[in-house]
Amino acid sequence: MGTLLKTISSPADLKQLKIKDLELLAGEIRNYIIEIISKRGGHLASSLGVVELTLALHFVFDAPHDKIVWDVGHQCYAHKILTGRREQFEKIRSYKGISGFPKRTESMYDVFSVGHSSTSLSASLGIALARDLRKDDFSVVNVIGDGAMTAGMAFEALNNAGEIKTNLIVVLNDNEMSIDQNVGGLTSYLAKLRTDPKYFRLKEDLEQVLEKIPTIGRAMLRSAERLKGSVKYLLVPGMLFEELGFTYLGPIDGHSIPKMTELFREAKGVKGPVLIHVVTKKGKGYKYAEKEPQLFHGVGPFNKDTGKLLSSNNKNPSYSEVFGTAVENLAQKDESIVAITAAMAGGTGLEGFARRWPERFFDVGIAEQHAVTMAAGFATEGFKPVVAIYSTFLQRAYDQILHDVCLQGLPVVFSIDRAGAVGEDGETHNGLFDFAYLRHLPKIILMAPRNGQELASALKTALAQNGPVAIRYPRGKTEDSLPEKAYELAIGKGELMREGNDLLILAAGSMVQPALQAHGLLLKKGIRSCVINPRFIKPLDRKMLCHWIKKCQKVLTVEDHVLCGGLGSAVLEMLEEEGELKNVQFKRLGFPGPFTGLGSREEILHLYNLSGEGIAQEALKICQAKEKVHVSER
Repeated sequence: MGTLLKTISSPADLKQLKIKDLELLAGEIRNYIIEIISKRGGHLASSLGVVELTLALHFVFDAPHDKIVWDVGHQCYAHKILTGRREQFEKIRSYKGISGFPKRTESMYDVFSVGHSSTSLSASLGIALARDLRKDDFSVVNVIGDGAMTAGMAFEALNNAGEIKTNLIVVLNDNEMSIDQNVGGLTSYLAKLRTDPKYFRLKEDLEQVLEKIPTIGRAMLRSAERLKGSVKYLLVPGMLFEELGFTYLGPIDGHSIPKMTELFREAKGVKGPVLIHVVTKKGKGYKYAEKEPQLFHGVGPFNKDTGKLLSSNNKNPSYSEVFGTAVENLAQKDESIVAITAAMAGGTGLEGFARRWPERFFDVGIAEQHAVTMAAGFATEGFKPVVAIYSTFLQRAYDQILHDVCLQGLPVVFSIDRAGAVGEDGETHNGLFDFAYLRHLPKIILMAPRNGQELASALKTALAQNGPVAIRYPRGKTEDSLPEKAYELAIGKGELMREGNDLLILAAGSMVQPALQAHGLLLKKGIRSCVINPRFIKPLDRKMLCHWIKKCQKVLTVEDHVLCGGLGSAVLEMLEEEGELKNVQFKRLGFPGPFTGLGSREEILHLYNLSGEGIAQEALKICQAKEKVHVSER
């Protein structure tokens, strides 16, 4: 840790420094971030890109009196280090450590808890309006990236803020990336602003000339608004932010602390909403992250000297890789298949599809709602859209799934990556709610494959249906190698994995393998458990499940999901409808709510008894219980 950094315990300490000291401190912060994240993994490139920006903000504004709201929070590491969490930063994103995102319960400097994109503008406007109603006096500063600015929610907030005209400072951090390369019209617009400042020079020159004309100068300046507007539209098409009601300042170098501090002070004196356009470089100061910002956006442990990721001994493909290969194999034979994602081509495994069939691949940017309804439009024209989005982000398009896909019964396939516990990113990124928010929707089929082979087969099955299908699968490696062939599965039919009369273990998706491990452990204690992989959460295999439930009379459901509304709830509902709930000992094993754990996926699963050993322990409790009728949860 650098000498200067050791002296900084809060933003107040920055105000004792000179600008040249802040520039030295920026280098020390970068080195500290690289040192820690190389060991733990995390969001490196985005945080390295905003070190000077963070220092300038905390130097000019008086947090926590002034409110600084970060969008998404990928870039908050320097902010955390400067706001009393320098020592805690060593355990960021780890079990019992601090969050990798701003979190209100963690620090008074974290004004708003974030993790999903494009929420900060709305939150900042709410904070500013609350200030006005209470007649308080503080600045509200919102830091949002150009990727987040492509989302519809951000434009809704911009439109509203421009109309209300309250004092609000928006810092647009323009680094030309979100997770993947940015796409869309706004990206092109910002590129023009970055590269063509002719309008700003001409506007300033025109105002200076008119101001110098005695008597009539100011009148001419007012009457020249139409002329300036013409120049504006000629040289910088759209002037989007000014037309929305913001005073636009920039673009400026986001790595120049002197320029930013000067402009931030100027912005504090402007009445109404202000947008400051700051241009930064993602991965700044670490050559490997500068060269490959996409790779170092969210990165695992790596060698800081070489930039090489530390390889895992597990050579199996990831679920994302299996999905990507499977959809390519199917698309090669069927030209009606199109792939859609929301700024996650790399993360979802669709990069190969994009290279092979760019005309059939659509990255809509951070716009999940649009992605789903666009897919619905494709489906009405006879295409087979596959929408690949992380579970936690698909939540944002709930109404579109219901209203635009399911009510019309359209054949859209939802490939739901990162389902279940994802680990270090914490509660904002865990995909623990998809069974619950999808299972009750009309006409949808919901599948949870247990390994790579079943995922490939699930996709083939889904594309053969004439209605909506959702397939959810976890982050990480599969239990098998890359499938050579996919098979169609019978809709609503489960798989009997192990026979036994003492207890039924019904395990969904990624929980099947630990359930099989539990079966082996129970055998050593003389307990013969039956293990069923339902494959389908909707529709359930009623015939198979009712048969084995009657036979065993003791049931343990296991799911990588919250208990409310999940697999266990579905089975209980089924038993109630079938009149088979009596004389059954029933326990649901999954995540209680609210779930707020940090740590690796393995640590979290172990903590909630979702490992082989944990499942065996819970099964033993049921087998040793004396009650004849018992329904419980964990």
